[in-house]
Amino acid sequence: MMIDERRETLRRKCLSLGTGELAAAAVFAAVSVVAVMPRVEIRQDSAALWSALIPLLVLLVQAGIYWLSARSWVERAPMPAALAAAYRVFRIVDPGLLVVGLVGVLVWWPDHVSVAIAAVAVWVFGVLEYVNYFVVRLSYPAGRWLTMVGQWRNPRLVQDLNSATR
Repeated sequence: MMIDERRETLRRKCLSLGTGELAAAAVFAAVSVVAVMPRVEIRQDSAALWSALIPLLVLLVQAGIYWLSARSWVERAPMPAALAAAYRVFRIVDPGLLVVGLVGVLVWWPDHVSVAIAAVAVWVFGVLEYVNYFVVRLSYPAGRWLTMVGQWRNPRLVQDLNSATR
Protein backbone atom coordinates (compact mmCIF):
# COMPACT_ATOMS: atom_id res chain seq x y z
CA MET A 1 0.00 0.00 0.00
CA MET A 2 2.89 2.38 0.69
CA ILE A 3 4.07 2.13 -2.93
CA ASP A 4 0.61 3.01 -4.22
CA GLU A 5 0.41 5.97 -1.84
CA ARG A 6 3.85 7.19 -2.94
CA ARG A 7 2.88 6.83 -6.59
CA GLU A 8 -0.34 8.76 -6.07
CA THR A 9 1.54 11.51 -4.25
CA LEU A 10 4.00 11.76 -7.14
CA ARG A 11 1.19 11.69 -9.69
CA ARG A 12 -0.52 14.59 -7.90
CA LYS A 13 2.77 16.49 -7.84
CA CYS A 14 3.23 15.86 -11.58
CA LEU A 15 -0.31 17.06 -12.22
CA SER A 16 0.31 20.20 -10.20
CA LEU A 17 3.63 20.92 -11.94
CA GLY A 18 2.22 20.19 -15.39
CA THR A 19 -0.87 22.31 -15.01
CA GLY A 20 1.25 25.03 -13.41
CA GLU A 21 3.64 25.19 -16.36
CA LEU A 22 0.79 25.21 -18.88
CA ALA A 23 -1.05 27.85 -16.86
CA ALA A 24 2.12 29.97 -16.79
CA ALA A 25 2.40 29.69 -20.57
CA ALA A 26 -1.26 30.65 -20.97
CA VAL A 27 -0.90 33.62 -18.62
CA PHE A 28 2.26 34.88 -20.34
CA ALA A 29 0.58 34.57 -23.73
CA ALA A 30 -2.72 36.12 -22.64
CA VAL A 31 -1.14 39.02 -20.78
CA SER A 32 1.12 39.69 -23.74
CA VAL A 33 -1.68 39.64 -26.30
CA VAL A 34 -4.34 41.39 -24.23
CA ALA A 35 -2.49 43.81 -21.98
CA VAL A 36 1.07 44.39 -23.17
CA MET A 37 1.22 44.28 -26.96
CA PRO A 38 -1.70 46.70 -27.53
CA ARG A 39 0.21 49.29 -25.47
CA VAL A 40 3.46 48.80 -27.38
CA GLU A 41 3.23 51.34 -30.14
CA ILE A 42 6.56 50.76 -31.86
CA ARG A 43 6.79 47.65 -34.05
CA GLN A 44 10.38 46.90 -33.16
CA ASP A 45 9.49 46.96 -29.46
CA SER A 46 6.75 44.42 -30.15
CA ALA A 47 9.09 42.27 -32.25
CA ALA A 48 11.70 42.29 -29.47
CA LEU A 49 9.12 41.20 -26.91
CA TRP A 50 7.84 38.38 -29.11
CA SER A 51 11.44 37.28 -29.79
CA ALA A 52 11.93 36.83 -26.06
CA LEU A 53 8.47 35.42 -25.36
CA ILE A 54 8.20 32.68 -28.00
CA PRO A 55 11.13 30.58 -26.69
CA LEU A 56 9.78 30.90 -23.14
CA LEU A 57 6.31 29.78 -24.20
CA VAL A 58 7.76 26.79 -26.06
CA LEU A 59 9.76 25.75 -23.01
CA LEU A 60 6.80 26.15 -20.65
CA VAL A 61 4.54 24.07 -22.89
CA GLN A 62 7.22 21.37 -23.23
CA ALA A 63 7.59 21.31 -19.44
CA GLY A 64 3.85 21.10 -18.89
CA ILE A 65 3.50 18.22 -21.33
CA TYR A 66 6.45 16.44 -19.71
CA TRP A 67 4.96 16.63 -16.20
CA LEU A 68 1.48 15.61 -17.31
CA SER A 69 2.91 12.71 -19.31
CA ALA A 70 5.08 11.63 -16.37
CA ARG A 71 1.91 10.82 -14.44
CA SER A 72 1.54 7.68 -16.57
CA TRP A 73 4.96 6.18 -15.82
CA VAL A 74 6.02 7.61 -12.46
CA GLU A 75 7.02 4.82 -10.07
CA ARG A 76 6.03 2.19 -12.65
CA ALA A 77 8.28 2.28 -15.70
CA PRO A 78 10.90 4.36 -17.44
CA MET A 79 9.92 7.26 -19.67
CA PRO A 80 8.54 5.90 -22.98
CA ALA A 81 11.21 5.74 -25.68
CA ALA A 82 9.33 7.89 -28.20
CA LEU A 83 8.74 10.65 -25.68
CA ALA A 84 12.36 10.46 -24.53
CA ALA A 85 13.48 10.82 -28.15
CA ALA A 86 11.36 13.95 -28.53
CA TYR A 87 12.80 15.50 -25.37
CA ARG A 88 16.34 14.63 -26.46
CA VAL A 89 15.63 16.65 -29.61
CA PHE A 90 14.19 19.50 -27.52
CA ARG A 91 17.35 19.44 -25.41
CA ILE A 92 19.35 20.23 -28.56
CA VAL A 93 16.88 22.52 -30.37
CA ASP A 94 15.82 24.69 -27.42
CA PRO A 95 19.22 26.44 -26.98
CA GLY A 96 19.08 27.36 -30.67
CA LEU A 97 15.59 28.74 -30.16
CA LEU A 98 16.85 30.80 -27.22
CA VAL A 99 19.76 32.12 -29.29
CA VAL A 100 17.39 33.08 -32.12
CA GLY A 101 15.19 34.81 -29.54
CA LEU A 102 18.16 36.75 -28.18
CA VAL A 103 19.21 37.76 -31.69
CA GLY A 104 15.65 39.01 -32.26
CA VAL A 105 15.75 41.05 -29.06
CA LEU A 106 19.09 42.56 -30.09
CA VAL A 107 18.12 43.23 -33.71
CA TRP A 108 14.83 44.84 -32.69
CA TRP A 109 16.24 46.43 -29.55
CA PRO A 110 13.32 48.34 -27.99
CA ASP A 111 13.26 52.14 -27.99
CA HIS A 112 11.67 52.21 -24.55
CA VAL A 113 13.79 51.18 -21.57
CA SER A 114 10.85 49.48 -19.85
CA VAL A 115 10.20 47.31 -22.91
CA ALA A 116 13.91 46.47 -23.17
CA ILE A 117 13.98 45.42 -19.51
CA ALA A 118 10.84 43.32 -19.98
CA ALA A 119 12.22 41.62 -23.10
CA VAL A 120 15.53 40.78 -21.44
CA ALA A 121 13.78 39.56 -18.27
CA VAL A 122 11.46 37.29 -20.27
CA TRP A 123 14.40 35.92 -22.28
CA VAL A 124 16.43 35.27 -19.09
CA PHE A 125 13.42 33.48 -17.58
CA GLY A 126 13.38 31.24 -20.68
CA VAL A 127 17.09 30.46 -20.18
CA LEU A 128 16.45 29.63 -16.53
CA GLU A 129 13.59 27.30 -17.51
CA TYR A 130 15.89 25.50 -19.96
CA VAL A 131 18.64 25.18 -17.33
CA ASN A 132 16.13 23.95 -14.74
CA TYR A 133 14.82 21.21 -17.04
CA PHE A 134 17.91 20.14 -18.98
CA VAL A 135 21.07 21.14 -17.08
CA VAL A 136 20.75 21.44 -13.30
CA ARG A 137 17.77 21.57 -11.00
CA LEU A 138 17.03 25.11 -9.84
CA SER A 139 13.55 24.66 -8.35
CA TYR A 140 13.52 24.21 -4.60
CA PRO A 141 11.46 25.55 -1.70
CA ALA A 142 12.47 29.14 -0.92
CA GLY A 143 13.70 28.37 2.58
CA ARG A 144 16.10 25.69 1.38
CA TRP A 145 16.99 27.12 -2.03
CA LEU A 146 20.52 28.31 -1.20
CA THR A 147 21.60 25.01 0.34
CA MET A 148 19.86 22.78 -2.21
CA VAL A 149 20.81 24.53 -5.45
CA GLY A 150 24.49 24.21 -4.58
CA GLN A 151 24.16 20.43 -4.74
CA TRP A 152 23.93 20.60 -8.57
CA ARG A 153 21.31 17.85 -8.82
CA ASN A 154 20.15 16.46 -12.13
CA PRO A 155 16.69 17.65 -13.13
CA ARG A 156 13.93 15.01 -13.05
CA LEU A 157 13.61 15.22 -16.85
CA VAL A 158 17.30 14.38 -17.29
CA GLN A 159 16.92 11.45 -14.89
CA ASP A 160 13.96 10.20 -16.92
CA LEU A 161 15.87 10.64 -20.19
CA ASN A 162 18.81 8.68 -18.76
CA SER A 163 16.57 5.82 -17.61
CA ALA A 164 14.46 5.66 -20.78
CA THR A 165 14.90 2.78 -23.16
CA ARG A 166 16.14 3.79 -26.58
